[in-house]
Amino acid sequence: MPGVCLRRLRSIGQPLPRRGPTCGKDGFGYNQVRNNLGRCRSVPSFSRFDKYVLSKLMTLFSLFAVVLVGVYWINQAVRLFDHLISDGQSAGVFVEITLLTLPNAIRITLPVAAFAASLYVASRLISDSELVVVQAAGWNRWRLMRPAMVFGVFVALLISILTHIAGPISARQLAERQEDISANISSRLLTEGELVHPTDGISFYVREVALSGELSNIFLMDTRSSVRNVTYTAKRAFLVRHETGPKLAMFDGMVQSMSLDERRLAVTQFERLVYDVAALVSQARPAVRMRELTTRELLWPDALTVERVDLPPAVLLAEGHGRVSQALIGMVAALAGFAGLMLGSLNRFGTLKQVIGAVVALIGLKLVDNLMINVAGSNPSLWPLVYFASALGLAAIAVTLISERPDFPAFRRRRRA
Repeated sequence: MPGVCLRRLRSIGQPLPRRGPTCGKDGFGYNQVRNNLGRCRSVPSFSRFDKYVLSKLMTLFSLFAVVLVGVYWINQAVRLFDHLISDGQSAGVFVEITLLTLPNAIRITLPVAAFAASLYVASRLISDSELVVVQAAGWNRWRLMRPAMVFGVFVALLISILTHIAGPISARQLAERQEDISANISSRLLTEGELVHPTDGISFYVREVALSGELSNIFLMDTRSSVRNVTYTAKRAFLVRHETGPKLAMFDGMVQSMSLDERRLAVTQFERLVYDVAALVSQARPAVRMRELTTRELLWPDALTVERVDLPPAVLLAEGHGRVSQALIGMVAALAGFAGLMLGSLNRFGTLKQVIGAVVALIGLKLVDNLMINVAGSNPSLWPLVYFASALGLAAIAVTLISERPDFPAFRRRRRA
């Protein structure tokens, strides 16, 4: 057995076997290894080897998570930066918005990071012959998977916290902040003595903005319609906030509507008129989105919640179960990387086939998960389908672990061959 195994066993505190007549051709005593490591099978607590593997999983998981979250976050932040800076927002607003989007970015990348960490650790343990040694000592695949199972539960709990607690809170705060930014953008459009074009087909001019917020001598032209052009003029106006967005209240003015087909001008004078300024910068959003609701409100919606979201209860129920299934998918991803390398014989001559097989299996599982989510979204009464992919993954992992038993059909076929 290569010397690297001796160094690894020494590093995790396991007693080293002695050379003697029971050694194999490599001079490594498998009987002694089995006696030394086999005792752990009757000990319910973690052995040193379990803690050693779990520490490797946690370290690499943290590293991969930071890298993946950074890549995903930067990709989103670049587009957000262009949008906010073009609207005149400060760097502080940009940092605040990007931090509020961070929980969702972490939730999306954690399953991938968990899978990569478990796959890498298992591959290193096999290439360094550490799993070969402990398996020769009598540990079966279920026993070897113990640290990976603990790691999978940890990943599932972490995703659950992000999905059920941090996600809804950040979504609500982000919606409130976006409303404030929308109102702030509307205020920035009011530049004294300058004709501004906030969007295609809109021109706006205000001569003076008083300290009290009163706007004097405003001009607003709307040419977005292909049927008519509308021009608003008013002696004074105020920008007011409303639950559906900022409004421009105009006083003592006139509306000129020009029909493009008939080439006819209609003039209407008014004392008071309200114009929706929010339409210039963004589309009105519903009072509450599903992502802003807690999981309890989704799974057990009351009449008030249904009215606020304006969606059927079955849709809310499917969304709630979809959140629960995300944690299960994360646990399956953490276990799949480790269990995928258990297929076949453990040797240090390469695990390329097992790695490719595990990656392909995870991609296929994610495709199935997306398909089931789409089916449940189109027909909310089929919400149990959101758990199909995670159940399929756990079943495949269980089959992988029990396939080494002598009474398993595939094992008997291999032995007869």
